[in-house]
Amino acid sequence: MVPLVRHPFYIRPVPRLALLLLLPLLLGALPARAACNDTPAPGVDFRRCLLDERDLTGADLAGAVLRDASLIRARLPGAKLAGAEAAQARFVSADLTGADLAGASLLGADLTRAVLLRARLTGADLRRAKLFRTDLTGADLSGANLLGADLSYAILDGARWTDGTRICAPGSVGACQ
Repeated sequence: MVPLVRHPFYIRPVPRLALLLLLPLLLGALPARAACNDTPAPGVDFRRCLLDERDLTGADLAGAVLRDASLIRARLPGAKLAGAEAAQARFVSADLTGADLAGASLLGADLTRAVLLRARLTGADLRRAKLFRTDLTGADLSGANLLGADLSYAILDGARWTDGTRICAPGSVGACQ
């Protein structure tokens, strides 16, 4: 009989019963996905949720995942969305007055006719976002990335532009004057 030679990196197999007992612990370590009707909270995962017309006034959604979510006509005045991941989200006609979207990823998001009065968009990624007829009066766009964004008919009165120093003149529509 030939003696069994083990490879130096051989790892003894874990018994199946041990795996079955450890599985709930391993799964508990993963971030839980929120149901779409859960209470808003920092870091919540509302990916692909329909939140149309929902009242989220002052909600703390910092770091939330809103990718592909629909927030059409949602009310978000004063909401905290700093660092939120909202690529391809739909905020059509949503009220984001005074909302904090600093550092948020809004890549390809649809903000058509949204109200972003005095909103904080510092460092936000707005590449290819639709800002058609969006009201950005008094918004702070310092450091925001607007590459490929559609600003057609967007109201920019008094908005702080991406360079962080220029304030758009009254009557600025579609471009910062």
